[in-house]
Amino acid sequence: MPGEKALVWDTVGQRTYKTGIDRVVLYPQVGGAYPKGVAWNGVTSVSESPSGAEENAIYADNIKYLSIRSVEDFGLTIECYDTPEEFDACDGCGSPADTKGLTVYQQTRQPFGLSYRSKVGNDEKGDDYGYELHLVYGCTASPSELAHSTINDSVEPGTLSYEVTTVSVPVPNMKPTAHLKVSSLTCPKDKLEALEKILYGEDEVADPKLPLPDAVITALKDAE
Repeated sequence: MPGEKALVWDTVGQRTYKTGIDRVVLYPQVGGAYPKGVAWNGVTSVSESPSGAEENAIYADNIKYLSIRSVEDFGLTIECYDTPEEFDACDGCGSPADTKGLTVYQQTRQPFGLSYRSKVGNDEKGDDYGYELHLVYGCTASPSELAHSTINDSVEPGTLSYEVTTVSVPVPNMKPTAHLKVSSLTCPKDKLEALEKILYGEDEVADPKLPLPDAVITALKDAE
């Protein structure tokens, strides 16, 4: 039986790359769900930091007998110029009842979910080639350092950086996860648009919300 065609590298249209971040949405967690999202403006980067999956080598019979991997974890670093008001509770901030303008720090940090979009480019269409939607669950943020500097002849806005850890959520027939990704390059357009209406909301129809993995799978599953 004849073999397949020989491999070819760097053909036109297959030189892809990933860049950029936009459409960041914060979803404060309420009772294990993420019922209402808000736009998060001013995000400059989201750095994904998977961890775990470390090897535990088992030896027997004078050889390496097994290689067992530890549970994987998922973290983020969010860098931004500012945060939405709804992030205050996620950042451990609260206000006493019947007060305005007063913020009390070091309070309980509210968990949250996150969605954002990263661009996929290629040598033909540039940054318009496609994008990937990222859905992140069970997030909690650590405090951010913020330096207040004097204004001089070279003014730069202060930046915030949050280290985010996650807790995985169930996925039907698969291991739990805290991170889903949906690619516009392979997901049917109508299903992707339907998912985006859930994530971003519809005017006078529905609030933006972050669906749990089982709902995402249902939304993207092929009709039987």
